[in-house]
Amino acid sequence: MVKKKNYSKAIKKYFPRIHWRMKYLLCALVALVVLDGLISHFLVAHGLAREGNPFLQNWVGERSFLIIKLVGALLCAFILWDIYKTRPKMALISSLCFVVLYSGIVSWNLFVFFVA
Repeated sequence: MVKKKNYSKAIKKYFPRIHWRMKYLLCALVALVVLDGLISHFLVAHGLAREGNPFLQNWVGERSFLIIKLVGALLCAFILWDIYKTRPKMALISSLCFVVLYSGIVSWNLFVFFVA
Protein backbone atom coordinates (compact mmCIF):
# COMPACT_ATOMS: atom_id res chain seq x y z
CA MET A 1 0.00 0.00 0.00
CA VAL A 2 1.33 3.41 -1.01
CA LYS A 3 1.10 6.26 1.48
CA LYS A 4 -0.21 9.57 0.26
CA LYS A 5 1.75 12.64 1.25
CA ASN A 6 -0.09 15.44 2.92
CA TYR A 7 0.83 18.46 0.81
CA SER A 8 -1.53 20.81 2.64
CA LYS A 9 0.80 20.89 5.65
CA ALA A 10 3.75 21.77 3.43
CA ILE A 11 1.75 24.50 1.73
CA LYS A 12 0.59 25.93 5.05
CA LYS A 13 4.15 25.85 6.34
CA TYR A 14 5.45 27.80 3.34
CA PHE A 15 2.48 30.18 3.15
CA PRO A 16 1.61 30.87 6.77
CA ARG A 17 -1.42 32.88 7.61
CA ILE A 18 0.06 36.26 6.99
CA HIS A 19 -0.85 38.94 9.47
CA TRP A 20 -3.07 41.69 8.06
CA ARG A 21 -0.50 44.38 8.92
CA MET A 22 2.19 42.66 6.92
CA LYS A 23 -0.16 42.17 3.98
CA TYR A 24 -1.08 45.86 3.92
CA LEU A 25 2.54 46.96 4.33
CA LEU A 26 3.68 44.81 1.42
CA CYS A 27 0.84 46.03 -0.81
CA ALA A 28 1.61 49.63 0.15
CA LEU A 29 5.31 49.10 -0.55
CA VAL A 30 4.69 47.69 -4.02
CA ALA A 31 2.20 50.47 -4.79
CA LEU A 32 4.63 53.18 -3.64
CA VAL A 33 7.54 51.77 -5.66
CA VAL A 34 5.38 51.60 -8.79
CA LEU A 35 4.03 55.11 -8.15
CA ASP A 36 7.61 56.35 -7.76
CA GLY A 37 8.46 54.77 -11.10
CA LEU A 38 5.45 56.31 -12.85
CA ILE A 39 6.10 59.81 -11.53
CA SER A 40 9.86 59.59 -12.22
CA HIS A 41 9.23 58.33 -15.74
CA PHE A 42 6.80 61.16 -16.44
CA LEU A 43 9.07 63.86 -15.01
CA VAL A 44 12.17 62.68 -16.87
CA ALA A 45 10.31 62.06 -20.14
CA HIS A 46 8.99 65.62 -20.14
CA GLY A 47 12.32 67.15 -19.10
CA LEU A 48 11.03 68.41 -15.76
CA ALA A 49 13.53 66.51 -13.61
CA ARG A 50 16.50 64.17 -13.61
CA GLU A 51 16.79 60.73 -12.03
CA GLY A 52 18.82 60.85 -8.81
CA ASN A 53 19.58 57.12 -8.71
CA PRO A 54 22.79 56.53 -10.69
CA PHE A 55 21.85 52.89 -11.33
CA LEU A 56 18.58 53.86 -13.02
CA GLN A 57 19.65 57.03 -14.84
CA ASN A 58 20.15 55.26 -18.17
CA TRP A 59 16.85 53.35 -17.96
CA VAL A 60 14.40 55.93 -16.62
CA GLY A 61 13.34 57.26 -20.02
CA GLU A 62 12.69 53.82 -21.52
CA ARG A 63 9.52 51.74 -21.34
CA SER A 64 11.34 48.87 -19.63
CA PHE A 65 11.95 51.12 -16.61
CA LEU A 66 8.43 50.57 -15.28
CA ILE A 67 8.73 46.80 -15.71
CA ILE A 68 12.03 46.86 -13.82
CA LYS A 69 10.44 48.84 -10.97
CA LEU A 70 7.45 46.48 -10.79
CA VAL A 71 9.54 43.29 -10.86
CA GLY A 72 11.95 44.73 -8.29
CA ALA A 73 9.11 45.74 -5.98
CA LEU A 74 7.46 42.31 -6.22
CA LEU A 75 10.79 40.58 -5.60
CA CYS A 76 11.37 42.68 -2.48
CA ALA A 77 7.83 41.96 -1.26
CA PHE A 78 8.35 38.21 -1.68
CA ILE A 79 11.69 38.38 0.15
CA LEU A 80 10.10 40.29 3.04
CA TRP A 81 7.25 37.78 3.08
CA ASP A 82 9.79 34.94 3.27
CA ILE A 83 11.57 36.67 6.15
CA TYR A 84 8.21 37.11 7.87
CA LYS A 85 7.85 33.33 8.22
CA THR A 86 10.87 33.03 10.50
CA ARG A 87 11.28 36.54 11.94
CA PRO A 88 7.92 38.31 11.84
CA LYS A 89 8.90 41.28 14.01
CA MET A 90 12.00 42.05 11.94
CA ALA A 91 10.04 41.79 8.69
CA LEU A 92 7.27 44.07 9.96
CA ILE A 93 9.76 46.73 11.13
CA SER A 94 11.76 46.51 7.88
CA SER A 95 8.62 46.75 5.76
CA LEU A 96 7.41 49.74 7.76
CA CYS A 97 10.78 51.49 7.31
CA PHE A 98 10.67 50.90 3.53
CA VAL A 99 7.08 52.19 3.33
CA VAL A 100 8.08 55.35 5.22
CA LEU A 101 11.14 55.79 2.98
CA TYR A 102 9.16 55.39 -0.24
CA SER A 103 6.42 57.66 1.08
CA GLY A 104 9.07 60.35 1.42
CA ILE A 105 10.39 59.65 -2.08
CA VAL A 106 6.91 59.80 -3.62
CA SER A 107 6.17 62.99 -1.68
CA TRP A 108 9.36 64.55 -3.05
CA ASN A 109 8.46 63.47 -6.59
CA LEU A 110 5.00 64.98 -6.24
CA PHE A 111 6.52 68.19 -4.90
CA VAL A 112 8.80 68.38 -7.94
CA PHE A 113 5.82 67.63 -10.20
CA PHE A 114 3.67 70.44 -8.78
CA VAL A 115 6.52 72.96 -8.62
CA ALA A 116 7.78 72.28 -12.15
